[in-house]
Amino acid sequence: MPQVTQPKHQAGDFFVDYEEKVFEDVKAREGEKALVTFHTVAFEGSIGLVNMLQATRLQRKGYETSILLYGPGVTLGLQRGFPTLGDEAFPGHQNYANQLKKFMAEGGKVYCCRFALQALYGHGEPSLIEGIRPINPLDVMDLKLLHMRDGAVIIDTWTL
Repeated sequence: MPQVTQPKHQAGDFFVDYEEKVFEDVKAREGEKALVTFHTVAFEGSIGLVNMLQATRLQRKGYETSILLYGPGVTLGLQRGFPTLGDEAFPGHQNYANQLKKFMAEGGKVYCCRFALQALYGHGEPSLIEGIRPINPLDVMDLKLLHMRDGAVIIDTWTL
């Protein structure tokens, strides 16, 4: 039987060269925009959190950045907690709320479809994290079209 003779990895070891940057660090030009859309269920995968981090990064690069929560994506913008709202029932329970609050505090805008909020998920506007702007379902497409018209960076987040 083969023997493993290499020492065990230790905390603080490096597996990759994380300092090498291959491409230039792109910053937004004056007036450039970005839109990140979410049609994904909270806690059903990592894409919701990962693309919230992408939206924050776009905002920090100087893009006027907006997030659109629609369909099941509205579940990312709901207040949560247990036993009371705001309490963290398990580590990471407030990741979505914390990330959205940080994004908005840094100037990002978050929009939420009223149709999905009420008709699909049985919530009202008081259920939303403070600062999220509820919008008419007819505004969902227009928000995306306006960003397309402006030549914005658009990241569409979908899970099935």
